Amino acid sequence: MADTLQLLGDVPVFVCTADGEPVRGEREATDLVGNALYQGAAWVALPVERLTDDFFRLRSRVAGGIVQKFVNYRIGLAVLGDVSHHVAQSSALRDFVRESNRGGQLWFLSDLEELRSRLAGER
Repeated sequence: MADTLQLLGDVPVFVCTADGEPVRGEREATDLVGNALYQGAAWVALPVERLTDDFFRLRSRVAGGIVQKFVNYRIGLAVLGDVSHHVAQSSALRDFVRESNRGGQLWFLSDLEELRSRLAGER
C-alpha cells in the first residue's frame, strides 16, 4: 500500500503506511515533507513503526531534527501508534510527548480516528 492523501474532516492529511521507508533523520523527513506538500497536505500522519529508536532517544537529537523540518515548512506531524514503551524508559521523552500534545505542531496519537477528532477540535 502506498502513502496517500486523505481528508480528515476538511483537513488534507498525508497518511503514511507502516511499511514504508523508515524516517531515520532530516533527509528522510525532508523527502516526506516534500511529498506531503506536493500532495497539498497540511498534516502528515506517520506510524510509529516508521521511526527508528534514535527518534525516541532525545539526546540523539534525531527527533529535534525531524520535527524542525516540519516546523520549517509549516506542516503538522502526527505520530500514530503506541509509544508507551519508549515513554516508560525516559521521563524526558514523557515530558516531550505531553508538551507536544498540548501544542499544534506535533502530536502523538493512537490512530487516525484520534487525529480526526483532534483536527476537528482545532477548527
